[in-house]
Amino acid sequence: MSTFLKTKRKEAGISQSVVANILGVSRPTYVKFENGVSKLTEKQKLILSQFFKGDINNAEVDSSEDILEVSVRKIPQENVKKFKETLLYILSKVGSRPNIGQTVLYKLLYFIDFDYYERFEDQLIGATYIKNTYGPTPISFAKIIKEMEKRGDIVEVKSKYFGHDQTKYIAVREADVSKFKGNELKHIDDELERLAHLTARQLSELSHSDTPWKVAKERDIINYEHVFYRPNDTSVREYEPL
Repeated sequence: MSTFLKTKRKEAGISQSVVANILGVSRPTYVKFENGVSKLTEKQKLILSQFFKGDINNAEVDSSEDILEVSVRKIPQENVKKFKETLLYILSKVGSRPNIGQTVLYKLLYFIDFDYYERFEDQLIGATYIKNTYGPTPISFAKIIKEMEKRGDIVEVKSKYFGHDQTKYIAVREADVSKFKGNELKHIDDELERLAHLTARQLSELSHSDTPWKVAKERDIINYEHVFYRPNDTSVREYEPL
């Protein structure tokens, strides 16, 4: 297992700290996985399978832990190209605003994805998000950012926002809008108009009232199907009266 995990991580160009954060464990705990001292749970194995976009069956599993209660068919098929172009599109539209840091981007991507699924019963990016303390987190974000930095598509900038450390991104190239259908671009524009002025705290609070986030267990994958049980303050679809 140690060689397998280490190889996967190094191929992705990701640090141990990044993978540890995705799994919701400390870096020393993750190091034990890489060194073969500890075994992954089924839930951790499933999260890493999504993160590395491949089978993690070569990794040993601790079967004493509860298995993640999300069926494989509920996990979306992430469109990595569309993820990158959506991120570039967001940055070109609102990236210069002082509130648009990494945490706000997490929440904007979440609402763009989950709101689209509620409206059209289809996936736009189809990214996989996990429940974190401060709201939904797209688990592939760090890996995709690394790839985009290597290609020269974006530049990472460290800054301050109201005295707090902030990670911002600058788009070096324009988004390829040919990757989107007409209703997808309109949807993204509508979402940015509705949400991009909010702070990270305000977006976190909004996500905490959203049914998909509320019913998920801590560090579990958030289920897209739960958008159809949203309260009025987060629902974006007009349903026929019963």
